[in-house]
Amino acid sequence: MKRILITVLLAIPVASWSASSSDWPMQDFDGDLQNLPSLQNGFKLYANYCMGCHGLQFQRYERTADDLGIPHELAMKNLVFTGQKIGDLMTTSMPREESKAWFGGAPPDLTMVARVRGTEWIYNYLKTFYVDDNRPLGVNNKVFANVGMPNVLLDLQGVQRQVCNGDDCSELAVDPGTGLLSAEEFDSAIYDLTNFLYYVGEPARLERQRTGVFVLLFLIILGSFTYLLNREYWKDVEH
Repeated sequence: MKRILITVLLAIPVASWSASSSDWPMQDFDGDLQNLPSLQNGFKLYANYCMGCHGLQFQRYERTADDLGIPHELAMKNLVFTGQKIGDLMTTSMPREESKAWFGGAPPDLTMVARVRGTEWIYNYLKTFYVDDNRPLGVNNKVFANVGMPNVLLDLQGVQRQVCNGDDCSELAVDPGTGLLSAEEFDSAIYDLTNFLYYVGEPARLERQRTGVFVLLFLIILGSFTYLLNREYWKDVEH
């Protein structure tokens, strides 16, 4: 817990600066932890496109599979590619020192990214990579300018470019036929991936919401019996 707190406190100033320095019109994001198909697809996308560089060092495969209703054998077959066991933490095999040389810095762990930056930031960040030949990796980002990360979702989204009208380059457009998904399908995929990171930021929130439903039902039933009992007592007093 102490390590998590230190990570969050160190990351907050950087996150706040990055979010506040962007003038990109952010699209709203409303997470849904009751949507298990969305969370399951988000887990699949994360395992296939993100885990190569970004670990989730405070999250376990077993806990994640159980929370999202995924059988262990299915999770091991389709979502664990590092030779780890179902009870292991979701760490990455990316070599830290080499990654510093490749990207200018080691890719950060993303367990707490939704808590630090917010889901709206993640959702818009993942959608706004665009071609920029002046950058070392050939891409830039509207939410996080001069980002040092490649566009790992390029094959799904397609080649996205700035559309400029004079000095105004506030629009983005995808080259037709360059992505595996349509614009609507890609938006849905990014929603699912962001929703998964929303869950990872506080896994207990999912169980707390489930428990809250039963607590409310119990209180409603208890309140009904209490009301009826109170009415019976007052009958005797009034007569």
